[in-house]
Amino acid sequence: MFGCLVAGRLVQAAPQQVAEDKFVFDLPDYENINHVVVFMLGTIPFPEGMGGSVYFCYPDQTGMAVWQLLGFVTNEKPSAIFKISGLKSGKGSQHPFGAMNLPQTPTVAQIGISVELLENLAQQTPVASAAVSSVDSFTEFTQKMLDNFYNFASSFAVTQAQMTPNPSEAFIPANVVLKWYENFQRRLTQ
Repeated sequence: MFGCLVAGRLVQAAPQQVAEDKFVFDLPDYENINHVVVFMLGTIPFPEGMGGSVYFCYPDQTGMAVWQLLGFVTNEKPSAIFKISGLKSGKGSQHPFGAMNLPQTPTVAQIGISVELLENLAQQTPVASAAVSSVDSFTEFTQKMLDNFYNFASSFAVTQAQMTPNPSEAFIPANVVLKWYENFQRRLTQ
């Protein structure tokens, strides 16, 4: 039903079923993993009104399991990418795997998937740092890049009286750069 992918490793398509509605994938050498992709294989959909909460579990300094909610997958959202590299020092959260005695070793983490009602998934709050770059961060980067370019180009602006003739240089009027900047911002917003 589920698959798990870590860059540079083989796809894991056979999770360990630890309860009727709970599945785990082992992540050996988890200290060297930045992102994990969890996805549905497409062979078996969730039952109507159900989805899967995705958790990350790693052993703390004492060897105790620390579980953190990453997000979810559903029939409508059958895959998700999670950033786990910054989670290894956070606090744990409530999780449905508490009563299970899952083996923990110092270099193996786990991804847990718990099948739950969709209304329960909507009420859960994932760890903020697990979200992967979104369109908003791309838009933010592009906006900062545009601002930087405009400020840089404008810093070289001179009046026509200040210009010294030089046949090997081409000059672009500052209002042309400003017009391009404004048009690009408008398109980015759309």
